Amino acid sequence: MSAKFQITPMIHHHWEQVSTIYQQGLDSRMATFQTEVPTYTDWDRSHLDTLRYVAQTSDQTILGWVAVSQVSSRKVYQGILEHSIYIADKAKGQGVGRALLAYLIDQSEQSGCWTLMASIFPENTASIKLHERLGFRKIGVREKIARHHGVWRDTWLYERRSPLF
Repeated sequence: MSAKFQITPMIHHHWEQVSTIYQQGLDSRMATFQTEVPTYTDWDRSHLDTLRYVAQTSDQTILGWVAVSQVSSRKVYQGILEHSIYIADKAKGQGVGRALLAYLIDQSEQSGCWTLMASIFPENTASIKLHERLGFRKIGVREKIARHHGVWRDTWLYERRSPLF
């Protein structure tokens, strides 16, 4: 599949396709510690209302999505956000992830975010390469941070500090 796409704000109407892509990430066992897709209400509650985007084709097929969460409720940390990015299996390797993440970086800086963070399984080499290409750097390892399908897993922490701040 080689489709042109545009990036637009994610709205509730997108949830059916967004959750399908989320499930593909769960199925890969390389995207998250989650073991089932949350309800839209739970997902919505844990992500900011702004800075959530989808990449979609002209026929409204969603190829990927990105959204952010606050890392802390303390005002001093309001410019630090953690993001999640998921790409549909059929759209991987076509620049969707790069476009979404670059767009998020731009939009987050415009909204006053000075640091974007990501927690990535070390086996997810595609995500690591994407983040490193867009200026993220590895800042640490959380060893055996949680069990995932009965196995203790590490995550690598990545951050991108905006040069604007």
